[in-house]
Amino acid sequence: MEPSERVMAKLKAGCVCKGVKLIRLIEAIENGATTFEQVAATTGIGDGPCQGKRCGEKVAELLAQHRLG
Repeated sequence: MEPSERVMAKLKAGCVCKGVKLIRLIEAIENGATTFEQVAATTGIGDGPCQGKRCGEKVAELLAQHRLG
């Protein structure tokens, strides 16, 4: 990930319901999370009003990108 992308990830929402920034989702994946459940356990996402419908898609996208390297 480019440094400028990391800066933007610190500003963007990863989970709107819980107020978690995108960088926290990325860091969870970089630190070994390989499923939505693992990212959720690390970051606290997934149990807000939408029950992970919005952030779940983002996590799936991030996990796919991480696997592709």
